[in-house]
Amino acid sequence: MSWDRWTRWPSKEALTWTGQSPARLWFVRVLRVVILGSLLWDALHTDRGPHLAAGVALVAVVAGAGWGFFRVSAARRLWPSLGLLALLMAVAYAAELGEWRTLALVLWCGAAITALERLPLIAGAPCVLVAMTGYAAYNDDGWLIKALTAIGLVLAGYTLRLDAEARGSAHRLLAQERAARAAEAESAALAERARIAREIHDVLAHSLSAQLVHLEAARLLIERDATKQQILDRVVAARSMAREGLSETRQALSALRGEMTPVEDFLRDLVTADHAAVTVSGERRALPAEASQAVRRVAQEALTNVRKHAPGAKIQVCLEYGEREVRLDVRDSGGHPPGELAASGAGYGLLGMRERAELLGGSLEAGPGEEGFVVTLRVPG
Repeated sequence: MSWDRWTRWPSKEALTWTGQSPARLWFVRVLRVVILGSLLWDALHTDRGPHLAAGVALVAVVAGAGWGFFRVSAARRLWPSLGLLALLMAVAYAAELGEWRTLALVLWCGAAITALERLPLIAGAPCVLVAMTGYAAYNDDGWLIKALTAIGLVLAGYTLRLDAEARGSAHRLLAQERAARAAEAESAALAERARIAREIHDVLAHSLSAQLVHLEAARLLIERDATKQQILDRVVAARSMAREGLSETRQALSALRGEMTPVEDFLRDLVTADHAAVTVSGERRALPAEASQAVRRVAQEALTNVRKHAPGAKIQVCLEYGEREVRLDVRDSGGHPPGELAASGAGYGLLGMRERAELLGGSLEAGPGEEGFVVTLRVPG
């Protein structure tokens, strides 16, 4: 046994009744009342006036000293605890002299058990020795009964100490688990906020920036007295972008509610205006929500970039279900001059998509291909 185990106090949780079940608390309360009642009965069971008063006084001292011992030992104050324990054993000695044998027996045994249960072992062991010596000196039983009683009391005290330590450890583990759950909930809330922020950016950023370009162009045309048709084309284009942004916003809200259409159907609807085909290979399956959203957003961003930088180019979209991942390829044929929307946006679309993929343990590659530009997404799913 290490030296630290001899000098260490029981845990604070073990010395208090924090976290105790109501049944156990009531059992301890009833036991204390029964013991105190027995002691009072032993003190009152006499016909002599002064002797009666002395017995009641001793019981009162025992009640006060016992209450104080439990308080100061719970506060881990060694010397006050030893002083009150010594007072209780002195009362036991006085009870032996006054022939209050029940009171003395309860005090000798109780002092031994509580010393082992609530004090450091280096301080509790001498107290147990003194208490058992007093018990053996004033008890008329044979030496075998005395020895068995002493051993039983020591085992009872140490068992109560181990039980208290186990309760304290369980209480600490429960508190740590609650703290961990609270931290996990907070982390999940922050992650959800970050996900919603990404959705807002991915859905609205390119749509709003394109609308601004069209509206700014319409303003310039009005200032230059351009034809009505030119102005109308710009307004219609801005309205079309607004409708597209509204539709994407509704899709994002549906995704946040867990009401997502299959990825294949979403991609086919997405490329309708571009007259592009969607190729799906591999065994189709339901993807995790984050992986499904990543595929949708990367496809949207890639098509938006094609419309900006190579309007009119042919687009090929390929979705492949692998054994442990899903892969999305968006290719354009290139060879077309940049459109009027090429200057819109801040260039953070693909960067945001790459961050989204990496958060899921995947990757995103974007760069020139054999003909035009290629965007490739890989995410676990």
